[in-house]
Amino acid sequence: MSRFIEIVEVGPRDGLQNEKAILSVDEKLDLIRRLESAGARRTEVVSFVNPNRVPQMAGAEEIMDALGGPDPKRSRIGLVLNMRGWERCVSTGCDEANVVVCASDGFGTRNQGATVNQQLDALAAIVERQAVDGGPPITATISVAFGCPFDGEISEDQVVAIAREAAAMNVPEIAIADTIGVADPWTVRKRIEAVRAAAPDARLRIHFHDTRNTGLANAFASVEAGVDVLDASVGGLGGCPFAPAATGNIGTEDLVYMLERAGFETSYDLAALITIGRDISERLGKAPASSLARAGGFPA
Repeated sequence: MSRFIEIVEVGPRDGLQNEKAILSVDEKLDLIRRLESAGARRTEVVSFVNPNRVPQMAGAEEIMDALGGPDPKRSRIGLVLNMRGWERCVSTGCDEANVVVCASDGFGTRNQGATVNQQLDALAAIVERQAVDGGPPITATISVAFGCPFDGEISEDQVVAIAREAAAMNVPEIAIADTIGVADPWTVRKRIEAVRAAAPDARLRIHFHDTRNTGLANAFASVEAGVDVLDASVGGLGGCPFAPAATGNIGTEDLVYMLERAGFETSYDLAALITIGRDISERLGKAPASSLARAGGFPA
């Protein structure tokens, strides 16, 4: 099997944003560089949110400045919630912008201080600004796309409506995020099919949290449904400050192991990932959440 699956490493952003321990800029840079040396080609490295609300994400400008200019082998992604975040993303030279639109008003007002419609307006304004002034490629991420901790179930229609709006703006990549880890493989497949029908020209990307131990099964369902871009976080780190009880993402090492064991190609060095996952978890004062960090690969 020679199919390549692109794994977007989100550990430096989603992996750290909900941890009690706050890493220094130098520690974050070390993590990013080690992940890139281990094969990460696309990495969410910073989040342009208010550091007073999410202190773990402070230092975005310093990180981007230290990483230097564009690297044809690497793409550094910044998370954006609004126009201010977009302006910071552009000014720091991020290679990509991940613009988040929540699928529910309940989550949107707590996470971003905006309703779904207000977030779509913000996305449209960012797309328009990019068309006039330039800027990095945009991914529109639909968060809480399978369930919201405040509003409950999220319908397929809610997700499709956002995807259709993003497609009308010609956003090149749409990500579907199970922010609180409530999805199941069968719903994942149906939701992918529905979003693909609503946005046939957009590249699909999937983001799973493993809160209820369905993350890898959902990743499998996504690959079977034809998705070639999945997010993961080294060590299984992750969580959202505004999503009660949401735990980490799929461990990058776990996802790489599953895919490569089946014959798919990724760009990662599995042994290096396992070491990084163990090291960063120790630095954060916690046991690694990923299975590979505990058990190692096979054959040994």
